[in-house]
Amino acid sequence: MSDRVILEVCVDTPAGLAGAIAGGADRIELCSALALQGLTPAPGLMAIAAEAQIPIYPMIRPRNGDFVYDDGDLDAVFRDIDATREAGLAGVVIGANLPSGELDADALAMLVAHAEGLGVTLHRAFDLTPDPFAALETAIDLGFERILTSGCALNAMAGAETIAALVEKADGRIAILAGGGVNPSNVAQLVARTRVREVHSSCSAPMTYGLGQGHDDRAYKLGFVQDGLRDTDETTVAAVVQALALALAGL
Repeated sequence: MSDRVILEVCVDTPAGLAGAIAGGADRIELCSALALQGLTPAPGLMAIAAEAQIPIYPMIRPRNGDFVYDDGDLDAVFRDIDATREAGLAGVVIGANLPSGELDADALAMLVAHAEGLGVTLHRAFDLTPDPFAALETAIDLGFERILTSGCALNAMAGAETIAALVEKADGRIAILAGGGVNPSNVAQLVARTRVREVHSSCSAPMTYGLGQGHDDRAYKLGFVQDGLRDTDETTVAAVVQALALALAGL
């Protein structure tokens, strides 16, 4: 393989954003609450991200839960797309399903039209669809530039066969962005198995708040901090970048 693979890193903190950029990320998916698989980021984080020299795509997801949206949810999404444009960011990450799991083509058509002038990624609402190949054609018809997917599996390695088939079926009409459990140890194999040219990862490492700095543990006891918190890590980002470079060099 000789052509380049784009690394998109999802972040939800200013520190994570800085680490992703320093580590060599090509594009950022900007979120809040990655522990909930990502919600719409706050205006302050959008403003900080707007200073970056790489494309920033905020996740536009107005609430936790599924992607079956009512009118109130969609109103929030429209307004968050406006906020993205006003912040000067490059694009948005959106998605919506019908109760059947199929893409909500009517809602998505309105959202894509509202995002005119911005790049538009279809998020993993795609992975809930009963027929990913039909959903692929819907996404192309709607005008999305890429689909973020784990191949409808728990992670991208488990869904690699489906991802590869999507890449072949897409045939350059839309980018397939492979995500879900991507890390330095598996990214080269994932690219080799699927032929994707874009990968998505949080590149995260465990984090702590206040421990070892003279702080007590009341934040934990009162429920403000949970175990298992992670944040994007510059070293991990750099390791994914290096793994991709070695894979593309045929090493």
